[in-house]
Amino acid sequence: MKRYAVVAASVLIQACLGGIYAWSAFAPHLASAHGITAGQSGLIFGVALATLTVAMVFAGRLQEVHGPRLVAVAGAVAYGCGYWVASASGGSFPLLLLGAGMLAGVGLGCGYVCALATSIKWFPRHRGLVTGIVVAGFGGGAIVLSNLTEALIQGGWTVLGVFRFMGLGYGSVILVAALMLSVPGGAAAAATGARGGGRLIADPGFRAFLLGMFSGTFGGLLVIGNLKPLGLAGGLPSETATLAVGVFAIGNASGRVFWGWLHDRLGWTSIPLSLGALAVGLAALAAAKGAAAFVVVAAAVGFTFGACFALYPARVAARFGQENVGRVYPWVFLAYGFSGLTAPAVGGWIYDLSGSYAPALVGAVAVAAVGAAVTWRWLAAIEGPTGAVALTRSLAPDTGQCGDPG
Repeated sequence: MKRYAVVAASVLIQACLGGIYAWSAFAPHLASAHGITAGQSGLIFGVALATLTVAMVFAGRLQEVHGPRLVAVAGAVAYGCGYWVASASGGSFPLLLLGAGMLAGVGLGCGYVCALATSIKWFPRHRGLVTGIVVAGFGGGAIVLSNLTEALIQGGWTVLGVFRFMGLGYGSVILVAALMLSVPGGAAAAATGARGGGRLIADPGFRAFLLGMFSGTFGGLLVIGNLKPLGLAGGLPSETATLAVGVFAIGNASGRVFWGWLHDRLGWTSIPLSLGALAVGLAALAAAKGAAAFVVVAAAVGFTFGACFALYPARVAARFGQENVGRVYPWVFLAYGFSGLTAPAVGGWIYDLSGSYAPALVGAVAVAAVGAAVTWRWLAAIEGPTGAVALTRSLAPDTGQCGDPG
């Protein structure tokens, strides 16, 4: 039963860390109370995600040497201190950037990679599904925090008070869950054949993973960082815009489980398939009219965006070995950090300049569509046609069970 306890602790860690995806629920209150612009708010969110990815590179190596428990505990402390600094900032943009962006980002990276890599080691035969379940916690965390934030603020809390609650409450939960992490055999499994970023870039599969991760996360993070303001700009009431944040998170969480399951059946073909679906969803969001359409499409975009966080760890494990996920996957995740640093801020700045988010969404559609086409071509050349054959068979009426064709 120990492996199930590890997975439960990992999901709990991810759920707390996933509160970062509720950032757009903070943006209007930071603007009204402290004058933080859409571009500045997007930059704080983006820096948190970029710091997360850089921290993951170092944390991934450390947790292989010292075990996941110690590194995850350090991440809990960094996360708690970061939001405490943000709560004491008085609305100062530099201090918000330091606390909620940089320090909390370090905590995000440490906790994320430890929870993910540890769970995969316990379930090597179902890596796609287990990855999806664990990272679903990250996607679902925004559901809780977005609704909790609105309830607390309506009850008289300030947005900085909510940050203080996150630092103390969420930081403590992550700390307790981190103490439950362990690997099979009680010691870190030795990573074999792992390479650094400079050597990995020579691997064509790694390059395909980088492109796919960037193409999928650029549009998703642009939407996440600006979803509530995007709804308000379209004339929706605040309650509907907040609901869209919640349903996006629901779609994100459920999508991670679904795409992880689909990966175990289709292998590499699930990557371009997910990017194509994301392009369609982003185009629909740009064209959505009315509250119902906006909410439904937001859920669909979240569902396809969630694929990024289930598919790529599973493909890294398939190509480089499950014992190397903690070392290799953080390098793939750097593409997510680049998306986080650019996409939310670009969306906010385009709105500041033009008064519309439509141009940014159109650009995100193009990025996802190009990513789908190129990753299909690259991965087909690397993996062979078996994945495409599996996809065709899985859509046929007489489909049978199939393993990972990649």
